[in-house]
Amino acid sequence: MRFRVLSFFLIILMGSSCEFFNLKKKSQLQEVDTIIDFSSVDVFPTFDACKSFIDKEKKTDCFRNTIHQHISKNLAENKIEVKNPVKEIVNVVVLINNEGNVSIQKITTSGILKTEIPTIDSLITASLQNLPRPSPATKRGIPVATQYQIPIQINVN
Repeated sequence: MRFRVLSFFLIILMGSSCEFFNLKKKSQLQEVDTIIDFSSVDVFPTFDACKSFIDKEKKTDCFRNTIHQHISKNLAENKIEVKNPVKEIVNVVVLINNEGNVSIQKITTSGILKTEIPTIDSLITASLQNLPRPSPATKRGIPVATQYQIPIQINVN
């Protein structure tokens, strides 16, 4: 009789300590962040002159200002003559790939600007070809391609 009671308690003790009978199982898998926002990057592309900035917003402003200054400088070097004064905005869509190469995707100009300055597309393309090579944007430490729309104000008298 003692053996039966002892066996019974031993079986209950072994069964209650077993993880198999635990009703609240905890997953041993670590929760994974699966939602990735592909519409933004962690680090924007930068030029060497902008790498000293720590603030993300200042670094982005430096990047955009560098592009604008470079295009403005190159356009100012060309002698552009027009019949009528022109004050228009040209939208340039620029792609910076994951290796830092800059390419123009689209140049949008008005019809008036096309008739007054027919070579505006080639002038803008030439000014971006000798742009210093930026380091690419990164997302989670991986270089990614980014696309920017750059408005350029054209004022010619």
